[in-house]
Amino acid sequence: MSKIRITKEFRFEGAHALRDYDGKCRHIHGHSYALFVTVTGEPLNIKENPKDGMVMDFGLLKKLVNDKIIEKFDHALILRSDAPLAGELSETYSNVVTVDFQPTCENLAIHFASLLSNSLPDDVNLHSVKLYETPTSYVEWIAQENL
Repeated sequence: MSKIRITKEFRFEGAHALRDYDGKCRHIHGHSYALFVTVTGEPLNIKENPKDGMVMDFGLLKKLVNDKIIEKFDHALILRSDAPLAGELSETYSNVVTVDFQPTCENLAIHFASLLSNSLPDDVNLHSVKLYETPTSYVEWIAQENL
């Protein structure tokens, strides 16, 4: 049987600030993120099954990513938990996400990969997470390079 990769694209809006950064990104600013999630596996080979030929139902992948990432991070302000006023802001506004890392695009991609890796069906593996911060700038986490 052949291994196949499937990819689903997601879009969400978010804001963040990089604590103690020496450039403009130290200020609260927003992005229109594009997230590409790629999984790999063998297509189902059971002719009687309506999902015959699928690695994973795109609808299931969509639900998983929406539940784990999009619902939490869309239209959220993402701050490092030790950032000044992070606690007060998260108590006041329902869409403030505090994380234990500098919320760079790189760290967000790593975090998203960790959220998804253990949530996939047993016969499907996370291959990569590509996160665009701007239309011309992205980071990519690849499972094989993180073994």
